[in-house]
Amino acid sequence: MSGGEKRDDVRTVRAGRRTIEVHRPGKVLFPDRRPPLTKAGLVDHYHDLAPYLLPELKGRPLMLERHPDGLTGPRFMQKNTPASYPEWVRRAELPKKGGTVTHTVCDGEPTLLYLADQACVTFHRWQSRADRPDHPDRLVFDLDPPGDDFEPVRSAARQLGELLAELRLPAALMTTGSRGLHVIVPLDRRAGFDAVRDFAGETADLLAARDPDHLTTEVRTDARGGRLYLDIQRNAYAQTAVAPYSVRAKPGAPVATPISWDQLSDPALHGQRWSVGSVLEQAEKNPWSDLPARGRGLGPAARRLRALR
Repeated sequence: MSGGEKRDDVRTVRAGRRTIEVHRPGKVLFPDRRPPLTKAGLVDHYHDLAPYLLPELKGRPLMLERHPDGLTGPRFMQKNTPASYPEWVRRAELPKKGGTVTHTVCDGEPTLLYLADQACVTFHRWQSRADRPDHPDRLVFDLDPPGDDFEPVRSAARQLGELLAELRLPAALMTTGSRGLHVIVPLDRRAGFDAVRDFAGETADLLAARDPDHLTTEVRTDARGGRLYLDIQRNAYAQTAVAPYSVRAKPGAPVATPISWDQLSDPALHGQRWSVGSVLEQAEKNPWSDLPARGRGLGPAARRLRALR
């Protein structure tokens, strides 16, 4: 682990103006890797990827997927921020049915590395930011294949990209670190979640109608008939999607990774193409550099969609 000093079973690492303690740095989190990936290795990953990950987390409520004893131990999906977290870790208290939840917000490297020390393996982010939680700035399509074959994912992504181009909406691609891809559309935060989800559902319905033998919007697995599922369920209040450059709690420590549209044609591409230790070079390519700086409104796109339907 870089940049630290050892004291008993604690190491320290500098993060901005703060010094973060990494406890039990040798704790093995991914025993299947050779060498096994330890907590120190997880902290190193997030230290190296911080310049690329932090802009994707900043201002967003998070759900933290923690594995204190590694992949062989229990998993904790943490929404509420524990009182034991340092005061400098930002919180966002947001309403839920019957009360509120105090989510962690990761705005800087100290928080990022502190959470890695808490064995937060995966960061799941809201589609909105804490200052306007009812107004998403991301729309997400999750391309969920029926099996491990990546070709249906590749085909569905191309078809969805062509449809979004017809609607004049820019979109970005990301491997999920699992079997599929996310297609992400940046929004201008004018529409609320209901309108965004309705638009996503209508878009998915049109795409499935164009290729009913291979694509479906059926929520029930047994009704999909071996077709790829166009999942739009993450486009709702308090729903989350895996953040770019997050490690997934799966064998090999795969990483959710942004890709360019040109890379979609790479025969080596699949949902777990990159992992801890191999993803930095891809991040340095800035694969989302073509995305506009500002998100788009859905009004004109919704009118074009109605005309197509």
